[in-house]
Amino acid sequence: MSEKKDPGVWQGFKAFLMRGNVVDLAVAVVIGAAFTNIVNSVVKGIINPLVGTIGTKNLDSYSSCIKGPCTGTGDSATGVRILWGSVLGATLTFVITAAVVYFLMVLPMAKYLARLEARRKAKEGAQEVMEVSELEVLKEIRDALVAQRGSGHSER
Repeated sequence: MSEKKDPGVWQGFKAFLMRGNVVDLAVAVVIGAAFTNIVNSVVKGIINPLVGTIGTKNLDSYSSCIKGPCTGTGDSATGVRILWGSVLGATLTFVITAAVVYFLMVLPMAKYLARLEARRKAKEGAQEVMEVSELEVLKEIRDALVAQRGSGHSER
């Protein structure tokens, strides 16, 4: 049983995949995954040891017991614990990621786009002035021709 696929659907799907924002999104996901490894390394290699100077290097070990007795760790743990250290670690990772993305990507790109927009507006302003001056010259030529015809210097 061979079914022919609707060429309109296939062409639409192909066009969807080739659109710029789909490719940009794919690149962003790949770069984001690689960037996550860098941020995790910074948190584990720098932030956690700094926090470790006042406590432990492993933020995941910070917890509070809300229903005792809380003994043991991992699968052998008893009681009910709130693992606020892992939440703190994830929050630090998020804040560092957001700061790096903002300061190294968003802010420079916004400044670049603002400069491009300022250049575009300046170029449009100069072109508009040129168009206005050309229009003024043409009006003066027209007025001179009308005045010339009115004074009898017409070649008709």
